[in-house]
Amino acid sequence: MSAGTYTPRPGAAPIGRMIAAQAAFETKMLLRNGEQLLLTVIIPSLLLVLFSTVDVVDTGSGEPVDFLAPGVLALAVMSTAFTGQAIATGFERRYGVLKRLGASPLPRWALMAAKTLSVLVTEVLQIALLTVIAFGLGWSPHGNPLSVLLLLVLGTAAFSGLGLLMAGTLKAEATLAAANLVFLLLLVGGGVIVPLDKFPDAVESVLALLPISALSDGLRDVLQHGAGVPWADLGILALWAVLGLGAAARLFRWE
Repeated sequence: MSAGTYTPRPGAAPIGRMIAAQAAFETKMLLRNGEQLLLTVIIPSLLLVLFSTVDVVDTGSGEPVDFLAPGVLALAVMSTAFTGQAIATGFERRYGVLKRLGASPLPRWALMAAKTLSVLVTEVLQIALLTVIAFGLGWSPHGNPLSVLLLLVLGTAAFSGLGLLMAGTLKAEATLAAANLVFLLLLVGGGVIVPLDKFPDAVESVLALLPISALSDGLRDVLQHGAGVPWADLGILALWAVLGLGAAARLFRWE
């Protein structure tokens, strides 16, 4: 046996392995958090079942679940990419977790990539669960799956940028309050449960520009009405994604 066989070889792991390990850790932490699960899984599922089976909101002609399922999918994306990520990242920043991770071999951009990967994994689980529930309620989706995928990806980017912007600029307690408040307001006024045409015309025009409205309406156009590519909604989501991610990259404070 040659000398030096057991000599340590310190050094960082390959960047891909570091991102995968951090993404797995972020996902486990999210799935173990009861409050996060309430926002990301339980609330969307309950809303889908409740409003699909109880005639409370006028969703127009057709089965209520055909209107509600796309909106609840949009809500699931918002709850994970925006609300959940903003709150978790805000408290990580407060407790110095981000500062310590920033000093590790994991680059800061790779940490953001790992967080985004964790969000995407969680969304896959959410969408799978909500789709099964919706099918059980009689949902009959239509349209091109690629259009749906594009809407979900751009919606995730838009909400992720806004969530990181909030977490990186506000105090943790302010982020907790603001993120939950925004979640509730957009749940009511974002076309998720209540159709936008139920609002006054002036209000509807403003609400239609929100990312949750663009995502829910775009998904509804494709999945309920079998429309092609909803370019207008994709454009709104792309604009929010650029603005949110750009502002987050510029203004995010790690301490």
